Amino acid sequence: MSPRFHLLIAAQAVSALADNALLIVTIALLEARGLPGWWAPLLKFAFTLSYVFLAPLIGPLADAMPKARLMSLMNAVKMMGVLMLIAGLHPFAAFAMVGFGAAAYAPAKYGLVTEIVGPRQLVAANGWIEVSVICAALLGTMFGGFLVADMVRSSNASLVLQAWLTATLPASAATTLTLSILGILVVYVLSGLLNLGVPDSGARYPASRIHAVELVRDFDRSNRMLWRDRDGGLSLAVTTIFWGAGATLQFVVLRWAADVMQLSLEYAAYLQAAVAIGVIAGAAVAGKYVSLDQAKRVLPAGVVLGLLMPAVASASSLAVAVPLLVLAGAVGGVLVVPLNALLQHRGHVLLSAGRSIAVQGFNENLSILVMLAAYAALIAVDVPIVPLMWSFGLMIAAAIALLMRLESTRRRPIAVPEG
Repeated sequence: MSPRFHLLIAAQAVSALADNALLIVTIALLEARGLPGWWAPLLKFAFTLSYVFLAPLIGPLADAMPKARLMSLMNAVKMMGVLMLIAGLHPFAAFAMVGFGAAAYAPAKYGLVTEIVGPRQLVAANGWIEVSVICAALLGTMFGGFLVADMVRSSNASLVLQAWLTATLPASAATTLTLSILGILVVYVLSGLLNLGVPDSGARYPASRIHAVELVRDFDRSNRMLWRDRDGGLSLAVTTIFWGAGATLQFVVLRWAADVMQLSLEYAAYLQAAVAIGVIAGAAVAGKYVSLDQAKRVLPAGVVLGLLMPAVASASSLAVAVPLLVLAGAVGGVLVVPLNALLQHRGHVLLSAGRSIAVQGFNENLSILVMLAAYAALIAVDVPIVPLMWSFGLMIAAAIALLMRLESTRRRPIAVPEG
């Protein structure tokens, strides 16, 4: 891989690290305000809205300007969201702003990968990018856990900052978490500096008019085209299920750790590292050993992933649960990296880099919205976490098994009557 590819990996990883740390810190902010637990998944819901509702726009936007420049601009938008939290605005509004930045950042990031990496290296490139994203999630979650620890919140620096902001800017709603939020802002600044160094790929696309109706029609055509493509539709279905389940699993593990293992938010955040370590290992293996033309052979991993959820839910100790979480992450990494590469390849062939990633983001994030809304509703009516995890896992396994069945039916030769 070229040095410019690795610089791209570093820039997006640091930005993703800040995203994950911000989620943990904002969950702690909700808890400090005494809000019920079902509000936490709604933070991710607010973050994801832009991915869905702005999908027709962000694809053409990513193709209309150099993608490296767009990444820098959207990182600045994320910083605005953090400043909104410090200013005392509602966490949902702040997360919606950060989500807008992330939504436009994503097609620029993945589109730039397809522009600077050839098809032969695309699975390996996806292995790199997924490993970096999961490493960012791992380190970001752990960083967030550190930032919400009593050691940081009750430190002299935190208390002095809170007192100073309260005296000089009463509207800022300063809390013991203000220093933590400022720490995340520093990480976004670092990401911005790295983004400035990401070079332009030189790829340019035909100009398209920014007309709302035409954009929606164009997006609808692109969406239908990718779903109707045999390989594109299959890989899109799997990644849509995977990312919706993964986003929900993030909150499920936090809730399970609190309810079953009696862990605080700080240590529950650390427990998520087990899943991230597994995904890193699985993604690395897939990136090295699975080629693009073999991508569909990893589908059984999706069934195994679903069946591991009831096993985790039934674990009675961390000594049993942690290895199962690592295994679940590894299976997920093996599943998503080849199919994500196949999806990007088919999208790049059928559409364009920006448009294909926007279509992918729309479907995957619509899945996240639906699953998070369902999860929040179930938590709001006090459904116990263990049976919820059983149901969740079995539905994932059944959905992937159905896709495998449909794919095998497509491959089956059609019988021709004799005579």
